[in-house]
Amino acid sequence: MTHPLRVAVIGAGVAGLAAARSLRREGLDVVVFEKSNHLGGTWSYDPRTDSDPVGLDPNREVVHTSLYRSLRTNLPRQLMGFLDYPFPNRNNGDPRTFPGHEEVLWFLNRFSDEFGLRGLTRFGSEVVRVELVSEKSDSWVVESRRNRDSVLTREVFGAVVVCTGHFTQPRLPTIPGIEKWPGYQIHSHNYRVPEPFQGQIVVVIGFASSAFDISREIAKVAKEVHIATRSPDVKVMKLANHDNMWQHKMEVIFQMTELQCKWVARVLSGKVLLPTEKEMMAYVEEYYQQMEKDGFPKHMTHYLHFKEIGYCNWLAAKAGLPPIEHWRDAMYLESIKPVLLGLQDNYRDQWDDAHWKAIIKDASLPQNVN
Repeated sequence: MTHPLRVAVIGAGVAGLAAARSLRREGLDVVVFEKSNHLGGTWSYDPRTDSDPVGLDPNREVVHTSLYRSLRTNLPRQLMGFLDYPFPNRNNGDPRTFPGHEEVLWFLNRFSDEFGLRGLTRFGSEVVRVELVSEKSDSWVVESRRNRDSVLTREVFGAVVVCTGHFTQPRLPTIPGIEKWPGYQIHSHNYRVPEPFQGQIVVVIGFASSAFDISREIAKVAKEVHIATRSPDVKVMKLANHDNMWQHKMEVIFQMTELQCKWVARVLSGKVLLPTEKEMMAYVEEYYQQMEKDGFPKHMTHYLHFKEIGYCNWLAAKAGLPPIEHWRDAMYLESIKPVLLGLQDNYRDQWDDAHWKAIIKDASLPQNVN
């Protein structure tokens, strides 16, 4: 009798839960390792912060989540669910189209319980090392410890799926002159509430979603807030509707995760093959060539929101799955318009439910093909 492939999944956040479900559906034997004592990954709010607020000390005590207390999703709840498991409303929950982080954590716990993923998860288990059994083996040794115990457990798995997030080291030290800054420095990973900035003059570096939220929240208590960004089209100006905010030029979607997990599960179950290195590099080259045609430098890949659906459909095709429904594409593009056209203070609440329902309805109609 052939035993199912044993797969280790590291992390019980969005990606880890999606991976565990997809792997289990393919008939594989799944074990999920979760360092903390709860599900949700970065969606589990923790008021604590790293012992080094900038994040440069390699020996610092690290807090995994980057959530600030007031954080809301920057995509509509209709796009925050899984392809076959939508994000529902709940009694006495947050009914907003762009809900707060508490609602996302509730959804992930419900998803886990619905598909029996909690029982696959070893809470309080930190993976400290992963390596091949030998150069000639396809098996992996996973070393873990329980609740920071000094005793290590060694187990062998046929495959390992790493789902531990993508928090990167802060880029502050790469900014010329930042070492001369006399004031307090903090990476947004360690921002939680605005009160510590009461009466301060604050410089916020960057202008993506988190910088947008944090700068406006801090402006309610700070003396001045100055936003600095590398974007080439930024105009030096005082921001409208704010008496103490200035903008400066600095001279220096769950469904995608789900498709990646389904692809991995189908590869490990032998139903599809990974692309060859030549195929993968051809796709990357094509992607960057299109970026240059569109006028985007390579370091701005994270701003290419409008290409996300194309990538999802590429993933779906590789995994032998149908493309993303057209209504998801239309709703996603509508939701990122404020980002592409210049964020507005109330961009999450500028449209009511009727607006979103109309987009879904129109996009769900049969598309005319000329």
